[in-house]
Amino acid sequence: MTGSTALNASRRAADLAEIADGAMVDMVVIGGGITGTGIALDAVTRGLSVVLVEKHDLAFGTSRWSSKLVHGGLRYLATGNVGIARRSAVERGILMTRNAPHLVHAMPQLVPLLPEMSKASRALVRFGFAAGDGLRKLAGTPASALPRSRRIDAQRAIALGPTVRRGGLDGALLAYDGQLIDDARLVTAVARTAAQHGARILTRVAASDASRNSVTLTDTLTGEAMQVSARAVVNASGVWAGEVDDSIRLRPSRGTHLVFDAKAFGNPTAALTVPIPGEINRFVFAMPEQLGRVYLGLTDEDAPGPIPDVPEPTPAEITFLLDTVNTALDSPLREEDVIGSYAGLRPLIDTGAGRTADVSREHAVTDSPSGVISVIGGKLTEYRYMAEDVVDQAVARRGLTAGVCRTRNLPLVGAPANPVATLRSSPVELPGSLVARYGAEAPNVIARASCARPTEPVAEGIDVTRAEFEYAVTHEGALTVDDILDRRTRIGLVAEDRSKAEPAAAELLAATN
Repeated sequence: MTGSTALNASRRAADLAEIADGAMVDMVVIGGGITGTGIALDAVTRGLSVVLVEKHDLAFGTSRWSSKLVHGGLRYLATGNVGIARRSAVERGILMTRNAPHLVHAMPQLVPLLPEMSKASRALVRFGFAAGDGLRKLAGTPASALPRSRRIDAQRAIALGPTVRRGGLDGALLAYDGQLIDDARLVTAVARTAAQHGARILTRVAASDASRNSVTLTDTLTGEAMQVSARAVVNASGVWAGEVDDSIRLRPSRGTHLVFDAKAFGNPTAALTVPIPGEINRFVFAMPEQLGRVYLGLTDEDAPGPIPDVPEPTPAEITFLLDTVNTALDSPLREEDVIGSYAGLRPLIDTGAGRTADVSREHAVTDSPSGVISVIGGKLTEYRYMAEDVVDQAVARRGLTAGVCRTRNLPLVGAPANPVATLRSSPVELPGSLVARYGAEAPNVIARASCARPTEPVAEGIDVTRAEFEYAVTHEGALTVDDILDRRTRIGLVAEDRSKAEPAAAELLAATN
């Protein structure tokens, strides 16, 4: 079944009304991040009836705070975890060539060869990159999608990363990994593709009293509550999983990024990859991103205690990131150069002592005493594989009647092969930034706009069009100004940009409701 991909307030109201009628559904998924939306898509494309609920917004939690990388698993290979390394490479290839070629592209990673880098460290990185090439081949990802690694001279290194330290620079090692235009956009695309196949995707709906066959859902906008009967209830709420199932023990780890104007790094075209002093196989990355920005990350710190809705970077993490990247720069960056920051919590499985950086990124599927099936751990790159595993287990444990997994070859909304009703032509030339965010769907964003001046930027110096703000509300489930600024776009990461774009977001939200 293929239907509308549009998520909006009217579809939300209709879906809630249908659920309130009381018919049993096959699966309720709790959590609207990449794991939950991935499970909803897998389940609905096997023929199951699916309701996904998220108490905030799509990609509200950890799924919007990543490095925007689709990792090939090189780090896990270095620690001897061949299984997760190979799976990561396979899943990266699936995303880049089948599921979301419009959202994931090859990102050059530049490791400058500076005097402080020992021969042993250089050899280790060279070996790692060669192993990464092997993983790419093993996964069947063509070199046209991910070029092979190589050594380059100093002149080429400076062209790719203009602010790299010149003194003693002995060229650089260059490799490639997958980069998302944006992680929250991937979540939205997965959610809309699930909706296209008939899943009910409901934001601002909180779940409580979850058990084997039922869950209470509360519309947080109206306060109305209803009990829904389900053949399986799946908890995919990430770092909040313990709030749904109190038998779960997680060990959250905080990963922090700093946001810079790309000019501070000389408008680089490669991610500057800097070894962390005293560490083996750990780096910080300064990655060129959309909206003319560079994200510098990332940390891996224990984050005990209550789980905040929006984690905050610590002063120590900011200092660590600046100190590390400055070892590779001609002119050091200062805290005043930071124009924004963000932090996310990884939902790691609690294995006891040791550093969070060393805790396995494997996922686990558990069946709690209450009868809720929970998925914990894992990493963004493997979301599709995790979803397949969860649905396989839910089908087996609850005796559901379902087809085989179809997501390996399923194009998401915006991929050229997705049968979404693309108009494939536009009365105006499309901005490159819009195409990067919407792929084959980009013509629709402009053609379906009803707002005034649809192709104009939402504010001076911000390459997001007014039509994109409108589309966020009419097709992508945005219900608030924050949804538009913080998750459908990343304008909100920089306070000055947020204040400039907020009037347009408020205007277009009001006009479409």
